[in-house]
Amino acid sequence: MRLTEKTALVTGGAGGIGRGIVRAFVKEGARVLVVDINDAAGGALVDELGESVRYLAADISVEDNARVIVESAIDHFGRLDVLVNNAHASRQAPLLETTQEMLDLSFDTGFYPTFWLMKAAHPHLASTGGSVINFASGAGIEGSPTQASYAAAKEAIRAISRVAANEWARDGVNVNVISPLALTEGVEAYIEANPGIEKHLLAGTPMRRFGDPEADIGRVAVFLASEDSRYMTGQTLMVDGGSVKLR
Repeated sequence: MRLTEKTALVTGGAGGIGRGIVRAFVKEGARVLVVDINDAAGGALVDELGESVRYLAADISVEDNARVIVESAIDHFGRLDVLVNNAHASRQAPLLETTQEMLDLSFDTGFYPTFWLMKAAHPHLASTGGSVINFASGAGIEGSPTQASYAAAKEAIRAISRVAANEWARDGVNVNVISPLALTEGVEAYIEANPGIEKHLLAGTPMRRFGDPEADIGRVAVFLASEDSRYMTGQTLMVDGGSVKLR
């Protein structure tokens, strides 16, 4: 029970990797505020995990909601120890076909909410010696084709994470990043719509499988949220079966 007495806030926590992290956190004793816009999935997660979880329907692309979200976590649980910025939406297109609308979607749901929530959460995390867990992507690290808007936002998230790690270490707040590869609902839909693509996707993954949102990604998030990682900050952890070698 490495997260007993800790409270976490997880955006995009009702599905995919976010849901896996929530489940892993609760099994380690944490209380979690799940922030999402999928009320049905959020309610189902509360029913599954019980009083350790609260669900908040909130649009993270609205700057003023960052303060409301953080205050909701404080109101429900009395403290905040871990901020997990997981939510992100994007559309794929080759660089020459990438539009301002695509860039805005990626930055408005990924980079800016991460930035706003980090600022809103900072005083509470500083008071508890807490941690921030942000999310990168191999698409940004390697520059994957058709991923211009998503890759740009993800690398921007890595950049502010390193800045915050350097500035907030004196406050006792560590900031780290996970770059995952996991089998989520979105990936499953993509595979179903593109026969044969799964073999192609896994060909460059030494472990020859997708990660499990809870057992693989969630467990690393538990590590970053626990005292086991107290001497680690500003790092990007590649939790992707070896598919990307960080340069």
